[in-house]
Amino acid sequence: MNDEKTVLVFGPTGNIGPHAVSRLIGEGVDTRVLALEDDPKLGRVPEGATVFHGDLADPDSLDECLEGVTGVFLMWPFFTLGVETVPAVLKKIKQHTNRVVFVSSIGVHIGLEPVDNNCHAYLEEMIEGEGMDWTFLQTTGFCCNAITAWGDQIRAGGELRFPYGSAARSPIHEEDLAEVAVRALTEDGHDGKRYVVTGPEALTQLEQMRIIGDALGRDLEWIDVPHESARDAMVTGGWPEAYADGALEYFAMLVNEPEKVTGTVEEVLGKPPRGFRDWASEHVAEFR
Repeated sequence: MNDEKTVLVFGPTGNIGPHAVSRLIGEGVDTRVLALEDDPKLGRVPEGATVFHGDLADPDSLDECLEGVTGVFLMWPFFTLGVETVPAVLKKIKQHTNRVVFVSSIGVHIGLEPVDNNCHAYLEEMIEGEGMDWTFLQTTGFCCNAITAWGDQIRAGGELRFPYGSAARSPIHEEDLAEVAVRALTEDGHDGKRYVVTGPEALTQLEQMRIIGDALGRDLEWIDVPHESARDAMVTGGWPEAYADGALEYFAMLVNEPEKVTGTVEEVLGKPPRGFRDWASEHVAEFR
């Protein structure tokens, strides 16, 4: 049991947060979450967590939820917030705990994300600069990104329009990532580790589409969208230009260099990671 631990989860209504919260509660950890008061996804927070309302854009709103915590699970909302308040937020956290597990990106590991792009590499540098006891989870894409990127098109019919179908990724099951994060928050031996967290194999986006089609019992058709057309659509849809460019350049690279596959999940959890086929079977209803 981890009755003496109190963990605060930032991003509790996203793709990873609810799984981390659920597992922390299952481990007997006093679990808190920080969410916007008007967050429409508050229902995703598992029962048993203590909900605090606040905003990373307003560091002073974090004082109450941080009181007495022994660790923090941090995901930063780059798309909606930017990084202006990062220094103040980290100083607030350090007033209460040194222990931070931050969900970063494999882009930092391979040197694709420079510090000056104000993204994951910047956060890693800032956390290190505060002298915290950190663990960085440098992840590949989440399996559930397939729902966000492709769900509407698959539900609407059999055509999937997206760039770089031959780009090979090693998507991580969101529950595996959450479990690695919880281990880092509740066990010794993870401080100062940069864990590159991946799924068990690299699959092209075409292969991922076919796996989803198999789960649905349907034939799906991939239509490759040109780079510039995809960029225009991403920016129109709200992506910052620098993020859209970075994502598409990475996809282009993965056509010839498949994304890295590591044994991190098995090393940390003592069991192999779940594959994309497992994930697709579990989430088939979300594509219907």
